[in-house]
Amino acid sequence: MKRHELIRYVFLFLLISLPAHLSFGEEQKDQLPEGFVYVDRVIPDIIVDLRYYTEHNFVGDRIDGYLKPRCILTKEAASALLQVQEELKPFGLGLKVFDAYRPQQSVDHFVRWANNLEDTRTKAEFYPDINKNSLIKDGYIATRSGHSRGSTVDLTIVSLQSEAIDKELNMGTGFDFFGPASWPYFSGLPASQRAHRMLLHIMMKRHGFEFYPEEWWHFTMKNEPFPETYFNFPIQ
Repeated sequence: MKRHELIRYVFLFLLISLPAHLSFGEEQKDQLPEGFVYVDRVIPDIIVDLRYYTEHNFVGDRIDGYLKPRCILTKEAASALLQVQEELKPFGLGLKVFDAYRPQQSVDHFVRWANNLEDTRTKAEFYPDINKNSLIKDGYIATRSGHSRGSTVDLTIVSLQSEAIDKELNMGTGFDFFGPASWPYFSGLPASQRAHRMLLHIMMKRHGFEFYPEEWWHFTMKNEPFPETYFNFPIQ
């Protein structure tokens, strides 16, 4: 067999071997850095509401670096999250993710927004009792985020047996609410809402995550694989 014929047969074999829905270009775009995975491939039934891909967030715009509504985590974090999902499932419950891996460019977008004191479009929903000029000083907005290390996730628990299949359990505040009411141990809530927070925290802690003391939705894997690395590849 001549060399050019051999090359042609190899090319045809590779083309046929690709999944039907992928082209070469699409396959290349689907590559992630070593150690990262798309969460929906590990947990196909997880609910994703990636807020920073939308305008429904405290900035009020889609955030830099969120090119697609894809949920990305390190392999270890996604595997641990799968265990949480599987443990909730027999009770008609599941997980809903608001954010996972977050590029550094997205964090930079948050900081620019926080320094623009004229833009207060989202104040009523996300920070009604806090002055915008104190968001950085008080630690609500930071120049670095654990999310950029790939093993931090923002999430809640949903009921899978309600009329709205992804009905969120009432946690007392919405995601990304800036204020003491979002602290995990805030006592000024009805017992049912505090119980929902306790359930989320027990489940996440059982599978290797630690909570953040000012956000009931925020968890970081205790033994994260990249504890000192802040990544900046876009979400696509």
